[in-house]
Amino acid sequence: MTSSGAHSLFGDEPALIVRVLVDEPAIDKAFDYLVPDTLGDQVRVGDRVRVALGPRRVGGWVVEVGVAPPQGVELKPLARWSGRGPGVDLIDLAAWAAWRWAGRPASFLRTASPERVVAGLPAPAAPPPTSPARATDPVVRLATGALDLPRSVLRLPPATDPSGVALAAAMRGHALVLCPTASLAAHVARRLRGAGVAVADHPRDWARGAAGSTVVGTRAAAWAPVGALAAVVVVDEHDEAHQQEQAPTWHAREVALERAARAEVPCVLTSPCPTLEAQDAAPVHAPGRRGERDGWPVVEVVDMRREDPHTGLLPPALVRWLRSDKRVLCVLNRTGRARLLACRACGELARCERCDAAVTQPSEAVLACVRCGAERPVVCAACGATRMKALRQGVTRVRDEIEALVGEPVAEVTGATGPPGDVRVVVGTEATLHQVPRADVVAFLDLDQELLAPRYRAAEQALGLLARGARVAGGRGRGGRLVLQTFVPDHEVVQAVLHGDPARASAAERERRELLRFPPVTAMAEVSGAAAPAFVEAFGSPGGVDIVGPTDGRWLVRADDHRTLCDALAAVPRPPGRLRVAVDPTRV
Repeated sequence: MTSSGAHSLFGDEPALIVRVLVDEPAIDKAFDYLVPDTLGDQVRVGDRVRVALGPRRVGGWVVEVGVAPPQGVELKPLARWSGRGPGVDLIDLAAWAAWRWAGRPASFLRTASPERVVAGLPAPAAPPPTSPARATDPVVRLATGALDLPRSVLRLPPATDPSGVALAAAMRGHALVLCPTASLAAHVARRLRGAGVAVADHPRDWARGAAGSTVVGTRAAAWAPVGALAAVVVVDEHDEAHQQEQAPTWHAREVALERAARAEVPCVLTSPCPTLEAQDAAPVHAPGRRGERDGWPVVEVVDMRREDPHTGLLPPALVRWLRSDKRVLCVLNRTGRARLLACRACGELARCERCDAAVTQPSEAVLACVRCGAERPVVCAACGATRMKALRQGVTRVRDEIEALVGEPVAEVTGATGPPGDVRVVVGTEATLHQVPRADVVAFLDLDQELLAPRYRAAEQALGLLARGARVAGGRGRGGRLVLQTFVPDHEVVQAVLHGDPARASAAERERRELLRFPPVTAMAEVSGAAAPAFVEAFGSPGGVDIVGPTDGRWLVRADDHRTLCDALAAVPRPPGRLRVAVDPTRV
């Protein structure tokens, strides 16, 4: 595309012409500009530049060099060269990602660009020294075998340090290692440096990574340039932190898989509980049955149906640990969760008969499922009683009760607080599991709130949360212990953790997804915002695509595969107004 009304400074002399994608949210176009003589051959594909666009100067990226001059159009020169940026491979990847997640390439190139001006790149790092001791490490050995395949999934138990996988990848050359949290990325980087690997911390060391070093970072590092890329590793691929919350809702796992395939290098996904998407993407490898089980803590399941209801969330099994000398973390998630109901007569949790989610009581006579919309009278499915009780208790109240029980200070941790300090007992939301690195006992006071949440990924997310708790507690050899308080002790997630076998949960979860036609059985997008009605109306009825809704101002667009879905989304023009298209939403 060309910029009409551009002006040439060079008369009839031949000049280098480049195509620039401007960094403007409302403009999804590329324009042609002249390269001034002062820049010579300095400008390359991917470089960041400033250009005149109408009366303003805006930033952008050079996406093509040596463009044929347009006939009858005077071109403007580049206003300024702003430094190095993502290369050709990432520009092409951004175009794919814009299609895959219904976004704009500029949003991905922004993530792929350095935070500061990079005028040049340093010399590439030397490969790490080899050591015979590394080859005997069981994790390195398992990862080395996985790296011989184009893509693979390593189901490593929570107590296993993923740094061994990163080291195996770095031994092949410059690797890209993605971690869900900054603390885990820092840990992996330290371990690699201790093994003699040259590491570039993303985004600080953008230039070192682009020149050639092993790059370690969080989600944004999926777009980090890596000179002579040799392997890609995604640690804890199940963690929701790998997915962007704002639209476009891209996922680091999918970007990593696509990037590795384009570069023809191996990609390894690690997780103690791989998602169904990961299992569909690559074969799963795991340590021996005994090794995997030992990597999970000892699990104590407290059947709340058999406990005295007057004890609330503090049954005797938990009180025993609270009054011991052990360091105890109590996890209670309340923020943004649906209220749970139980039968007053038998204590059975009120669940949907169709999809097994917890139900709410919108009126005196009706129980309703938020997940699938099914309704039924207020009748217990287990005993036929017609009276329900709400199970609800906040973190602050539980902290006060425990403090009175143990006679010592108890810390409260939420997403808004910092680390709890030097206290033995901590109560809080799941943020506790990120603020406290180690504990002897991790207790989930109301696990059903996670297991039966009205989201199609509830079971998978609950298993990931328990894996995080298991990592804090440590494996059986360390004496780690999980305490799970639940009204559904036979739930497949509880049984999977109890036996240290995540595969027990996968089969039931896949069957449920197939029944309800949720991803990865289908591809799905959520459309919302003020402009959503106009967008859905313009969508029409393309073949192979179903539109469900609206529900609370949201529509679900569903197809059998992502190619059909993304092609259909790309074919619809965006109406004016606020519009959010979330492909692969996790909280439906």
